[in-house]
Amino acid sequence: MSESEEKGTNDTGVAAAEKAPVKWNRSSFYNATILGMCSFAAPGLWGAMNSLGAGGAQKPYLVNTGNALTFVLMIISCWFTSGIVKYIGIKGALVAGTIGFAPYSAGLYLNNRYGVEWLVIFGAACCGVSAGIFWAAEAAIAIGYPEPKNRGKLVAYWLSWTRLGQILGGAINLGLNADRNEAGKVSYKVYLIFIALQCLGPFAALLLNRPSKVQRSDGKAVDLSIFDNPWQEFKATTRTFLRVEFLLLVLWIGQGVYSESIFFTYIALWFSVRARALGSFVSGIVAVIAGNLLGVWLDQNQVALKKRARWAFAVIMTLQGAWWIWLTINVTEFRKAQPVYDWNDPGFGRAFGVFVFLVSGFQLNYNFAFFLIGQISKSPQETVRLSALLRATESGWQALSYGLGAVPIFATVGNPYLNFGLWGVSLFPAWLTIKKIGTAQHIVTPPAQRASIDVEHQTGSVAFK
Repeated sequence: MSESEEKGTNDTGVAAAEKAPVKWNRSSFYNATILGMCSFAAPGLWGAMNSLGAGGAQKPYLVNTGNALTFVLMIISCWFTSGIVKYIGIKGALVAGTIGFAPYSAGLYLNNRYGVEWLVIFGAACCGVSAGIFWAAEAAIAIGYPEPKNRGKLVAYWLSWTRLGQILGGAINLGLNADRNEAGKVSYKVYLIFIALQCLGPFAALLLNRPSKVQRSDGKAVDLSIFDNPWQEFKATTRTFLRVEFLLLVLWIGQGVYSESIFFTYIALWFSVRARALGSFVSGIVAVIAGNLLGVWLDQNQVALKKRARWAFAVIMTLQGAWWIWLTINVTEFRKAQPVYDWNDPGFGRAFGVFVFLVSGFQLNYNFAFFLIGQISKSPQETVRLSALLRATESGWQALSYGLGAVPIFATVGNPYLNFGLWGVSLFPAWLTIKKIGTAQHIVTPPAQRASIDVEHQTGSVAFK
């Protein structure tokens, strides 16, 4: 079949499918909104606290240790999420995943107000077990629920809710700490607000539709079912990890998420309390704008998929390289000078701006990672596995980053240098996967499965019949 004939067939099919009635409370947009509310209440407010630098603590080392434990446990819980989905479903996994965030915030509260340290570690452990399930489940929902033509925009919209938590947290902290132009810890009162909001997370998750209830405008059903037993699922997930397309992305995933502990530690070490609150607020707004612009670009279906993927990769990685040069220069100087920047100080813009851009870069890498997972997935079940593996891989890199960030030399300059190097070595392997997207090499399927897979070359999506 020629490309023009194939395009005509797909366009006709889509036109017919789009006539299917869609109830607002069954739509992909509704479910993206509910997912966003859960992300706001759980990882969004987690990010709000950490965007203040070290969870609002005066020194970053204890909180970085706790965060390292969180991400180590997340590796394990992410890996087993597809097996958990078999028994409680994707909605049940989302509900279970929201439970462990409030104990984490409680640990930060007691440490901030009374100097209690044990609950920081215990809360981090609770968060790690729960958050791994949450991260894998929300990724699978974000990729599997929307129509392929709207996936980029809806992923960006969902992730905007995560940053909304950071923006709100930054605004609250800015209001409570606007007069504090010195180094120190933030007001303990803000944690009480965060804990209350995080306790609402499981109730928001209950509003999500089960996959069978979702109504998509293209008329295609959503299926995120898992059929194998947990041990078979674990082995299938491991085999999926060993796929060449995914292995080539492991370093690239690392360079994108390793930075989180770096810019959170950076803002904690070198800025006043109110400047940290300002950073949380402003960087969240800029990240939302950047992420949504990327989502719009990735959904420009009149542009060839190959071009969309390659241009997005080129722009994101070029910007990342520029920001790492900027940060490397700053931290090398700051380690000697030991400044505490307030917004009234000379040089504040040069010191502060790179924090805002690195947070935006983190968001862009996140958005693009979900796009890539959607492109290399071959089945609904593999979407769940790849989503879990993406989050497990991210957690592994973040565990390393936060773990090393608990050591003063890495907190100040070591981690920025390492991440800059990781950026450089990740470029070529990631390119080997990205250059295949939108080409004849994009989907390689065994002959027995080819009859059941309709590859839409114009959008690069795969419809399972």
